[in-house]
Amino acid sequence: MLSALTSTPEAAAPGRAVLAKVGRRFIPLAFICYVVAYLDRVNVGFVANELQRDLGLSGTAYGVAAGLFFLGYSLLEVPSNLILERVGARRWIARIMITWGIVAMATALVSHAWAFMTARVLLGVAEAGFFPGIVLFFTYWFPASQRARTGALFMMAAPIAVIIGAPLSTLILRLDGVAGLRGWQWLFFIEGLPAVILGLVVLGVLTDRPEDARWLAPNEREWLTMRMAEDRGARASARHDTIDGLFTSRALWLLCAVFFLNSIVNYAMFLWLPKLIADVTKLQGFAASATTAIPFAVALAAMVFVGRSSDRRGERRRYVAACALATAAGLVIALLFQRETWMLVLGFAIAQIGLRSGAGVFWALAAELLGTGAAAVGIALINAVGGVGGFVGPTLMGAVLDATGGFTGGLLALAGVLVVEAILVLRT
Repeated sequence: MLSALTSTPEAAAPGRAVLAKVGRRFIPLAFICYVVAYLDRVNVGFVANELQRDLGLSGTAYGVAAGLFFLGYSLLEVPSNLILERVGARRWIARIMITWGIVAMATALVSHAWAFMTARVLLGVAEAGFFPGIVLFFTYWFPASQRARTGALFMMAAPIAVIIGAPLSTLILRLDGVAGLRGWQWLFFIEGLPAVILGLVVLGVLTDRPEDARWLAPNEREWLTMRMAEDRGARASARHDTIDGLFTSRALWLLCAVFFLNSIVNYAMFLWLPKLIADVTKLQGFAASATTAIPFAVALAAMVFVGRSSDRRGERRRYVAACALATAAGLVIALLFQRETWMLVLGFAIAQIGLRSGAGVFWALAAELLGTGAAAVGIALINAVGGVGGFVGPTLMGAVLDATGGFTGGLLALAGVLVVEAILVLRT
């Protein structure tokens, strides 16, 4: 996968070797951290039925509780990225991970609906800034022409989290009754612990800026520092490079709207898909978790292919729009054939290919449209607005399920959202 970072002519030696070394040091760690982050925010989807039973949650209440993660998450995205720029990514990302790991583990102690909702808010507060912080961190180390592929490699963590999380959660749930704890309590405790451990690893591995990289040879460090300075200069000359200019940028607000709509669909699917597949197919245990993982596994290869193609062609908008429409088509297939298990899985596989492949390209587009002086605020603001969509999506699905008794209305609404997203991204 890392060879994808070094395939352009501009990355000629020593650049190719330097970028490969940077990629080997940072991308695997960022990937693993994001797997854990995604698992800790969406693992409620794997125990939705158990939580509804033990905490007395209706479909709407579960959807609200699952989405409440994004309340504190959205409010603190911008402040978190500003702090990261001031204190450095190494210390701030480590702080985020250790804090969210502790909160994730403590969720095992909730005993009623309001406690669970509070825990979800606190988890969002603790994790706020992780994703935009990593995106911002990559802008310090990788040229713009490398970022769709870099982003794709990093964002492969989201589907991997479900591929791993579905069967892992099924195994953990078998601990139900051990030491007097329910299976979902063991799940929150066990899946929260790696974040704390990885936070300590981050302290030893991340380096804030290329000029601080003592693990690079002096000539490598000099080349990368100069290359990134040139990259920042090129973006600054063509785009909004101040915070004041950023907030008057039509492109910024269109990007916020696009990511808001995308997040509605993304988190509605992440937090409801395991329950939807289990309820519709009547599969249980490992069969249900394996079936849930299939669409995400299929999406992995497409993510890297689409990212490389976008970088090679230098095209972002049409790729993001096409991915949104592909996702909508997949959801329509799923709702039309939801009583036929393999057609349902096929529909969701197409949806995941579009949804996940568009993510890396979207963030490459956002980074290109933002100047260096405003990148920390702009990236965080887009992600914060998207976080509101992360609350709306699961809540919408829960409300539609309670009102209609089925998933058809919710899936149709998500498909409509994606069509609007495709139109907006072409206008950025």
